[in-house]
Amino acid sequence: MTTRPLALASDRRAQQGGLLFLTSLLMFFLGSILIYVLYAVARRGEPQTLEPLPATFLLSTALLLAISGVLHVATRAVRREQRRRLVLLLAGSVVAALAFMALQMFAMWEMMSKPEFTATPHKGVFGMVIVLAVLHGLHVAGGVIALALVASRAAIGRYDHERYWAIDFSAMYWHFLDAIWLCMLVAFWVTTGGVQL
Repeated sequence: MTTRPLALASDRRAQQGGLLFLTSLLMFFLGSILIYVLYAVARRGEPQTLEPLPATFLLSTALLLAISGVLHVATRAVRREQRRRLVLLLAGSVVAALAFMALQMFAMWEMMSKPEFTATPHKGVFGMVIVLAVLHGLHVAGGVIALALVASRAAIGRYDHERYWAIDFSAMYWHFLDAIWLCMLVAFWVTTGGVQL
């Protein structure tokens, strides 16, 4: 008599894969933030470390938190079979995520326009802030694509109160992006001149 391992249900495998993906991203970003903090501490006293970050970072942070909140409401809507509301919430999240990306690009343009950055564009704390913000932005872009896919599938009725893992994972991914961005913003705030208001 042979024993075969029990196969996991499709949703269960997707959940484990999603959690493994988020865990690996968490290690990557925490390592990146730690390297940034060590770099910034080693460069204390340079002119760039006294410069404030653009206020656009705060506005984009508020938008990112709003996206996460809307996606949380969307997970409740799918469980209650509120398809129209679900599609509107997901579509609104896609638009807000695109606005977040536009605000982030504007903030980075503001930083790169400062004389402290243009004098030494290849090094310094601002350069590292931009690198980390771009890395985060690339993950946001991936999240926007996935969110648009989930929204289009929701529009054609692919999700219901029993099958909604993709929506739950989208919400988890955006909550993750929130947490990582908040950690980055705190690290940036502490190691630079704060945020220009």
